[in-house]
Amino acid sequence: MVTAPHHLAGSRSPAGTATPAPAPGVSGDVASVDLPKLGSKFDRMGPFGTTEAVKAVSELFSPLAGEVVEVNGALESDPSLINKDPYGGGWMIRLRVKNPSELDELMGSDEYASHIGQ
Repeated sequence: MVTAPHHLAGSRSPAGTATPAPAPGVSGDVASVDLPKLGSKFDRMGPFGTTEAVKAVSELFSPLAGEVVEVNGALESDPSLINKDPYGGGWMIRLRVKNPSELDELMGSDEYASHIGQ
């Protein structure tokens, strides 16, 4: 699911967690990633980390308010997973969603493709 302009909540579970997927169009091959600690809390659209590529550092924004319940430790040793497998091994964080109603405001992948003209 996607929030405008470019944020995804890749999946949700009945336990009230969501896994934001990386923002499409991360510029270049990711060389490093800075992710939050477990228990960190974010407001909707609040920054939660950064990715660094050859030419740019990009801030990451949480599509939902919530608390980090899991961080993908594999990205510490292989941040290129974000580019290679963004919806699989390249996931970044899992959130315990604070306001489940925010999930209803996200776009699905088809709606997002239409939103960006693809």
